[in-house]
This record gives sequence, structure tokens and C-alpha cells, in this order.
Amino acid sequence: MSTLVADTPATTAPRRLVVTPESKQKPVIVDLLNDWQYLEKATHRLICAWGREIAPWYDKSAIHRHVWDQAEVVRRLRERVAQFPGGKPDAPVSTRLEELANVILLAPNYQDALDGIYELLLKALVTAYGEYSSRAHPVHDAPTIALLHEINQIKSQEFLWYRDFRRRHPHTMTLAYRERVERSIAECGGFHAPLPLAEHDAGAQPAGARTDFRYAKFSRRDVPIRSKYDFMEYVRVDFSTSIETRRLFWGFGYMMEKNLPDDQLCWIYDGHFMPWDWHHDISRHLWDESRHGDSGYSRLRDFNIDFEDTGFPGYDQPERIKTLEAAAKEHGITLDEAFRDYGKYLDPIRADHITREKLYEHVFMIGMVAETGHFIVKQEGYADFKEGQDLESAEMMLFDIIDETAHVQYAHKWLPLLSELSGVDNSNYRERAATIRAEYQQRHNDTAAELAKSLTRTPGDPKFDFYQDLLARIRRVKPLTNALTCGPRSPKPM
Repeated sequence: MSTLVADTPATTAPRRLVVTPESKQKPVIVDLLNDWQYLEKATHRLICAWGREIAPWYDKSAIHRHVWDQAEVVRRLRERVAQFPGGKPDAPVSTRLEELANVILLAPNYQDALDGIYELLLKALVTAYGEYSSRAHPVHDAPTIALLHEINQIKSQEFLWYRDFRRRHPHTMTLAYRERVERSIAECGGFHAPLPLAEHDAGAQPAGARTDFRYAKFSRRDVPIRSKYDFMEYVRVDFSTSIETRRLFWGFGYMMEKNLPDDQLCWIYDGHFMPWDWHHDISRHLWDESRHGDSGYSRLRDFNIDFEDTGFPGYDQPERIKTLEAAAKEHGITLDEAFRDYGKYLDPIRADHITREKLYEHVFMIGMVAETGHFIVKQEGYADFKEGQDLESAEMMLFDIIDETAHVQYAHKWLPLLSELSGVDNSNYRERAATIRAEYQQRHNDTAAELAKSLTRTPGDPKFDFYQDLLARIRRVKPLTNALTCGPRSPKPM
């Protein structure tokens, strides 16, 4: 006679019960899930706080992906909490968790902070999740176990990046910092049981909200931050008349979008007063913009163009230049020398936090001006590249258009609440955006007209030759079948 599975016990190890004589209808796991949710939110915020310090391009990509992954981890935990009777995803948790998060945040340097986030905190959470999964009833609480397995898969990918980063960038954690973090984790019980709220404990605030932490003013680079020659002056003039110029622009322009996610790290950190759904939306927006940067850079590499040609300027380039000019004057060096050693002068500077009014303006300007203002020229680019049989460039355009459509909706969704919380008048935001877009367009048209009169187009001029060489490199890799027949298109919006 065969033995049925039910004839033998599933496990001989003592099970972890989530129902106690005092627990009523809410299993005790709910409070622990909320503790874990806070810690995963804290991880999300810690990555945002220190992420601007990461210089290498593809490590930036990893950090930006982790912001989205962490947002998805928090979403999963919140949804599981809400499935229980009495489960409230925004219920207060012990301030001891905030104290731990702040210990990790206030690291001596970004290398220590990475160790605190990706080694000490991550491993403690993964251990707690594994312990719960191994001892909880595999049927009764199967949804939580499945959830924790999903989260641990995400965390394992984060750790694999960290391990690779640490192999490429060896670092010994400051001993005193390690001891503080490990002690704080131990004082929280290693996250194996919910921490009770003390009698007068109002609950933990977001990590860093009650500290004097300040993030980097300028996101770091490890490549040139200006192009060999200013080819963008020619692009401004030729954008509407040359499909080949537009193709150069979109590769460079999308590459430049890698700036926005590093700025949005600050949005998330300083937007701690906003509801979680906003953070989730901005995290997706951030990851999308990072991927757009990767799209543009990968297309430039397809065309044998790299950072040594274009540089990787910041959207805040005028402020970077101003800072480097001051440094050159102070240290008695040339501006070129300051540019070559720019990290020495830019990296140590800390930023002021974004006010609520300024955060409203950032969301407004990106969603209602920059992204809304580029839809026409993006649609034209997609159609023209497709017609010209450069399907990879067309595909790059299409995915951006799809993403940016969602981003504009994020702006419409959140500007009313940002307005309410910041005291900014939002009543005519659509009309205001249209006016600003028109002003930007006119300013660009005027600039392009002036450049058309002043730019030299004589072979032998280094700047003109460089611009022509970039176009020729692209043409050699993928000639456009409609390069000579494509008619004029809309001017560059800004």
C-alpha cells in the first residue's frame, strides 16, 4: 500500500505560530510585516540619499534600478498587510527602527554607506525573511512565504551588484561605523519579531527626516563632463532641416536623460511628506529615465561615439562651470585644468534640501513643460527613422514616447496634492505650462537664428569638422534611406 503525503508530518521542526491567545483576528505577523515594510522603505530612502555619489555609468544604472526594485518590495509588503483584518499599511512602527535607519544613513562616507545598506542591513533582512519562511506554516501562510521568496530574489540581485562593485572598488568599512550598525540591528532583535510601540511613541518618521544629513550637490562622474567641441550649437541650427542631425541629437539627448534620475533621488528623499503611492510613481519614473539614458548611450556606442567625444554634462552644467571657474581662480589654475580634475572641486559640495514649493516646480517643469513639449518632435523622429529603415533608432524613440506618456499623467495626478501641501497655486497649471513651452520655443528659435549667422561651416574649423565627423560616423554604421528626401520638421522645442 502506498504512503500518502498526509500520512507523514510536513516537518518536525517547531512551527512559528502567528496566532496567540491575545491576537484576536489580526495575526501577529501583521505588525512584523509593517516593521519590515518600514525597513524596506528606509532602504529605498538610503539608496536615494547616497546614490548621487556613484560615478560609473552602469553602476548608476544599477542604483536607479534598485530604487524601483525597492519600491516594488514595499508595494508587495503593503498589499500583504492590507489583506489581513485590521492590517493598516501606514500604521506607526517603533522609533527604534528610525534610529537604526539613521545610524546607517549617517555614514562617514558613501563607501561605508553602501556597506551599511547592501551588506549589514540587507543581510539582516534576508536572514529574518528566511527564518520566518522556514518556520511558518507552509500552507496557512503560504502567501507571505511566497512574498518573502520574491523579495529575497530581488535582494539577492541587489547584493550581487554590491559584491561586484566591491570587487571593483575594494573598501574596508570603518570599524566604529560597523559596530554602531551591528549593535543597532541587534537592539532591534534582528527583525525576527515586531517591535512594540512604547507608550508615548508617536511612531517612526522616514529615515533621515529628523537628521542633518545633506546629499551631494552634484551627481558624480568618472568621465569628461564636456564635449570635445560644442557640436550642440550646430544641432540647434540644423535640427529642423536634417534628419541626420536629429538622429545625432536623440542619441545624445537620451543619454543626457541619465541626469534626471540622479535629480529624482533628491525628489524622493525630500518628498518624505508625500504618500507612498507618489514615491512608487516617482521611482518608476526615475528608472524609466535611467533606461532612456542607457538607450541613448548604447545608440551612440553603436555609432562609435563615446564620452570622450560628447562628455557627460549635467543638466546643472552652468552651475558646475561657475563652481569650476571659482576654483580655477582660487587655486591659480586654468579652467581646462579645473575641468580635468573636476571631482576634486565638485564632489565634496553638499546640497540644500528641496523645499515643498521647489518640489512642486520640479514635477511641473519635467511633466508639463519638458516632456509634454517634446511629444511632437519625438513622434516625428519615430516616423522618420522608421521610414529611413533605422529601426533601432525608431524603437528607442517609441519606448521613450510610451514611458513619457505615463510620466505626464504622473504630473497631472500629483500636482494638485503637491500644490495643496506646498501652498503653490495650481489652478491654471495647464495654461501656465503652455505659456512656458511657447517661451522656451521662442527662445530656442531666437538662439538658433543667431547661431545660424555666426557659426562657421568652413572645412578645417575644428568645431565644424568635429560635428561633421560625428554625423559621418553614424552614417557609416547605418545610412538612412531617406536622408536626402526627408522634409523639414518641427524645430527643437528648447
